[in-house]
Amino acid sequence: MLWSKAIGAGGIGGGGGTLFGPRGVFGGGYTTTSVNIIDYITIATTGNAVDFGDLTVGRYGSAATSDGSRGVFGGGYTNGVVNIIDYITIATLGNAIDFGDLTVARNSLAATSDGSRGVFGGGGNSTNIIEYITIATLGNAVDFGDLTVGRAGLAATSDGSRGIFGGGYTNGVVNIIDYITIATTGNAIDFGDLTVGRAGLAATSDGSRGIFGGGYTTGPFVFRNTIDYITIATLGNAIDFGDLTVSRYGSAATSDGSRGVFGGGNSTNTIDYITIATTGNAIDFGDLTVSRESSAATSGG
Repeated sequence: MLWSKAIGAGGIGGGGGTLFGPRGVFGGGYTTTSVNIIDYITIATTGNAVDFGDLTVGRYGSAATSDGSRGVFGGGYTNGVVNIIDYITIATLGNAIDFGDLTVARNSLAATSDGSRGVFGGGGNSTNIIEYITIATLGNAVDFGDLTVGRAGLAATSDGSRGIFGGGYTNGVVNIIDYITIATTGNAIDFGDLTVGRAGLAATSDGSRGIFGGGYTTGPFVFRNTIDYITIATLGNAIDFGDLTVSRYGSAATSDGSRGVFGGGNSTNTIDYITIATTGNAIDFGDLTVSRESSAATSGG
């Protein structure tokens, strides 16, 4: 099924009081097979992505987040689902290194951070699992709690305190938005609804406003260019923001705290950007090094 390659990319990078970094990284994905490619961009400057290094294992449908220095990539699919967590130092080019393992192997999950703790939610066969790691400390993930509804192909982001999980697929696409307080374990709580139920979307934030872009709907199956936004500190439904330059699912998104970028999807190499504080349509940024879908993105440096 298509949702098995759909990813909600890790929302914001964090880091000890600094929620963002200038460098965006895109890891893994699917072309005609899974890839281990990591690309990077300077988010404030338009242009094409440049090779960063390689994941430990080529895979798609993983999720990424950051503490502003270290980026982590968890889960994914490569000849079967994996529980692998890799890490990179975002400021330094090079290959990823083993970090530890998720509690459950799965793909199509989502990740975000409060600048210290990284959380991974959903994925697999529409699981409701949320688990966490301390990004600065290598080791295996630990149980956090449960989503309100188990689902795959969701997307996550954060304001540095509250983590948000939006959309996904469970016997059809859903418009659900959940939230957690990342510093305290426990089950997710209903936040509101997306403007359009969809899966395979991507999310990011400027530390206040959360953004959800792209994805697909079913009945009929349609790729979406929809961008929604929420104010993360205030419960409620998402509002229309504008449109991506290309309708697609399986893109990955990240931010430098001002500009949000969406890369890849539907085997495209398109990167486009928005200014998160102002509504409007996305603008062309440049291209990934390789066209692919279901990569994962975060920022730092």
